[in-house]
Amino acid sequence: MASTTLQWWAWLCAVSALNVLAWCVSAALLRRRHAGAAAALGTGARWQLLLSAGYVAGCAYRSVLPVFDVQRLCLVDSWWSSVIVGRSVATLAELCFAAQWALLLRGVALACGNRPALWVSRAVLPLIVVAETCSWHAVLTTANFGHVLEESIWGLCALLLVLSLALLWPSCRPRARPLLALCCAAGVAYVVYMFGVDVPMYWARWVADQAHGRQYLSVAQGLVDASARWVVSHRWEDWRSEVVWMSLYFSVAVWLSIALVHAPQPQRLAAGPR
Repeated sequence: MASTTLQWWAWLCAVSALNVLAWCVSAALLRRRHAGAAAALGTGARWQLLLSAGYVAGCAYRSVLPVFDVQRLCLVDSWWSSVIVGRSVATLAELCFAAQWALLLRGVALACGNRPALWVSRAVLPLIVVAETCSWHAVLTTANFGHVLEESIWGLCALLLVLSLALLWPSCRPRARPLLALCCAAGVAYVVYMFGVDVPMYWARWVADQAHGRQYLSVAQGLVDASARWVVSHRWEDWRSEVVWMSLYFSVAVWLSIALVHAPQPQRLAAGPR
């Protein structure tokens, strides 16, 4: 294995182990904080903890067994590294992460009495289901246009969340506004990255494939191929294009997921309906 690839993989594994530990500590702190008053924890906080567990576990799995989906590349020669397994884990994890944001936005929107933000909270998960469907189509057929649609929908959802938080700003207590500002800043950075880097990257790949007359698989052929074929590669050149997004996704995004577990209850954020 190339030393650069090994160092990157070791970093992913170390970060994922720390993330799992951080989630366990977070869960213990949350239980201790509400010891003797289980009802005070609330359904929302319990769901945040459970959904975060799904995302943290999914990202840890994908850090230990990285997969480059369309090219069918992996680092570990095992069926557990196959695209069909990796994509399934990713789908469940990403739905959990999207549900966390939808749950938070819904709670604050209800507390503030803001209908537009409530509509966005209801739209987030269905939109991400569509994005995941586009991702599966791209992975199975090897046509990167599906990834263009997928990443565009993720970017759109983030933009809608930022706009919703901006609408909620006047209805939130002053002490809650720094948290909203932080979420908005993270959302804006994500939108800029998605539409400035990620979407153009997949678009360029699709255009290059079209120019070279690439033959795509049918969905049925892709199911067989993604289940039975994986190519082990330890060359840095093969993984370089995936390093930035994987590194950020399996670290910063996971930290956000864990942080959402400790977000204040919506009633504490809202100053009252407007």
